[in-house]
Parts: sequence; C-alpha cells; structure tokens
Amino acid sequence: MPGTVSEKVLGHLAGRPVRPGEIVTVEPHVVMSHDNTSFIVDAFRETGYPRVWDPERLVVIFDHCVPATDPRHAQNHRDAADFAREQGLPHFFGTTAGVCHQVMCERGFALPGTLVLGADSHSTLYGALGAFGVPINRTEMAGVWATGEIWLKVPESLRIQLSGRLRPGVSAKDLVLRLLRELRADGAAYQTLEFHGPAVAGLSISERMTLCNMAVELGAKAGIVPADARTLDYLRARRGTPEARAFPADWEQGLARAVPDPDARYAQTHRVDLDALEPQVACPHTVDNVTDLSAVAGTAVHQGYLGSCTNGRLEDLALAADVVRGRTLQVPLYVYPASVEVLEQAEAQGVLSTLRAAGAEVMTASCGPCFGTVGATLGAGQVCISSSNRNFQGRMGHAQSEVYLSSPAVVAASCLAGEIADARPYLEGA
Repeated sequence: MPGTVSEKVLGHLAGRPVRPGEIVTVEPHVVMSHDNTSFIVDAFRETGYPRVWDPERLVVIFDHCVPATDPRHAQNHRDAADFAREQGLPHFFGTTAGVCHQVMCERGFALPGTLVLGADSHSTLYGALGAFGVPINRTEMAGVWATGEIWLKVPESLRIQLSGRLRPGVSAKDLVLRLLRELRADGAAYQTLEFHGPAVAGLSISERMTLCNMAVELGAKAGIVPADARTLDYLRARRGTPEARAFPADWEQGLARAVPDPDARYAQTHRVDLDALEPQVACPHTVDNVTDLSAVAGTAVHQGYLGSCTNGRLEDLALAADVVRGRTLQVPLYVYPASVEVLEQAEAQGVLSTLRAAGAEVMTASCGPCFGTVGATLGAGQVCISSSNRNFQGRMGHAQSEVYLSSPAVVAASCLAGEIADARPYLEGA
C-alpha cells in the first residue's frame, strides 16, 4: 500500500501497512526532554517502574532556563541530573550543548525514517532530516520511559508544493509565515506537512529546519522534508565529527521510509511560488496575524532577538552579520546561538565579531528570552522584533509588551533602523 513518510514510518514500527485515522501502538527510536525532565521524573516514579525502558534512547538537554535564574530552576536541573546518574543515561547533556532540537540534529539523534518523540512542542523540527518528529506532553513521556511504547493516530498528510526560488533578502521564515497567513494556525490540525516540489532541493538544511520547526504553529502533528541528496550530504558530514557519536551503524536503512511513495495520497495540496514571496511579519499576538513587511514598516522597536530553535543557526547569524556589517545598531540586538557548536563556528568565521562590532550582544547558546524566563525579556510597553516562533501575549515578558516575528535579516535591519525595516536595501549595499 502506498504511503507518505509518516505512514511509512508508523507502518514500519507497527509491522503492517497503516492508513490515516488508525491508532497504532509503537516503540520510538529516540525520545528527548529538556528542563522539564524533573517533572517527567516525578510522573515516571508514579508508574512504579524502577528503570527506564532503554537508557540509550533517552536524551536530556537543558536549554530553556540556562543558566538557572532562581533556586527552583536550579533544583529542577539537579533533580534531573541525579536521575540521569541513577538510570545510567549516556546521553545527558545538561547545560553544555545548546538548544535541544539543534543538538538532536547535530549529534545524530534525529535520523531519516525514524520516530523521534520530544517533550517540547517544536520537536517537529526533526522532519528537516526526514524523521517523523512528534511533540508529546510530560505524562506521555513518563509512560514511554516506563514501557517503551506510545499510541498514536496516523495523521493525514498535507502536501506543500514549492516552486521557484527564494530571492535575496527573502527566507524560509518568510515562507512559513506566509503559510500561516494563508492556512492559519489550525490549517493543518493533526496533519503532517510534507514539503515537495522543485524548490525543495534548493533549500538548505537550516532552512528546512525553520519550516519543520514551525509546522506545529499550523497545528500540524509533524513537518517533514523527504530525504534527498542534501540530507545525505549533511548527515554523512555529521557522521564524521567527534561530537556526533549517536549514529547507529545502520542509520541509512531508514532512508527508504523517509521518502513517500510516488502514488502516496494527500488530503490536500497547497502551492507556493517562492519567486513571488515578499518578506513577512507576524504581528502581535498570534502567529497567523501575518502581513507583508511593507504594511508594518516603520513600527518602532525597542530590541531584537536573534536565536531560538527556529533561527539561531550559523546561516541565520551569518545573514544578520551581512546586514549589519560596517553599520551601528540603533536598538539592542541580543544574539543567542542555537548550540555551542554554532557559537564556536560563528566565532571562528568572524560572524560574531561582525555582530559585536555593530553593537550586538552575544549571549549563551540557549533558548534565552524566547519564552520570557531568561535573559533579555520585555517590560511593559516594549516591542521586540524576533526571529523566534511565537508571539503570544506575554510570551517574552510583560503581558503589555509586543513581539513581532520575522526573519533574521529583518531582525537585524530593524535593529539598525530602530523600527521594523526591510533588509534588502542593506544587503544590496553590503
């Protein structure tokens, strides 16, 4: 029976062909938790199981409250670390690696054709590498730790057909914001977004991560870019690094599941011409309150946030550096690299020195102020232009603050201008 990527992954784990709407009980390949691990530990204790089902398949990465801002967060970190030692978890990273989703990809935990569960809503990002990345809640994760199983409903798939090419100054962030504008925040409820078309081959892994990361903002169960030559190039390069020790010897066996069958069925096809795409901005206080940048250009901002699991990668930082090179920021720009590896690469390539020369502040490799707990959070009446994924009321601080979502280039240009600004003129003059 022909299948989409999510159908093929779940069918493989179920041991039989599956159809959308079926309930299947499956064993995941890898599961991930972050600063919420201590809460999952408490729920796991209540199951009565003394040991987790498979220590090799648990990954723990602190990123939301790094460094810990108060005794409660510090205690949560200590409790999780104690549990990791007790259970002999070999993939416990603590505060030393960066944003969980970025690290999962860098270290080889998210692989084509695998089911990866994450106790974080943006675990859909793993689809950038052809994985079926599914967010689950803390209680569900505790059950998986105990039994090694979870039941899932097989989702329908929505095909996003991409043509054309992203023009200079227009990015994958603009594409996913455009999808939110057209499909709305519930437009893919419990569906898998599969990205197809001739334009996909031209998208970098970083751009694919941005698309799949924000699939959840459309209500999707997952976002997946089928594996191709670019996927293989990335993974084979990662396989050879000393940091990526998690690759199983047979990791390429999942590739066949990471590509849909030619006659796979889709609930709907939505087409986007990248040649016609303009820079987009999501206005307060919902992710689908999206408009062309030109409609909000000139809106005063008090600071910019460059980072998060959506847009904190080397490619994002380098683009922002191209915008600000030789210029001076008018408002603060806070830069949070997505991982320690990204930070080190950006330092070595001069990207961070360019950002600092313009006046940007480079912070820890972590989530930072993305959800309003750590770092450059907002006060009453303040406005932030952000490369992150959510702009809900109070998301980055005070309930009377405002967050506009945009691409890294627009974040950088807006901090130069002190108001929401198009990056394209700055890039033309670079």
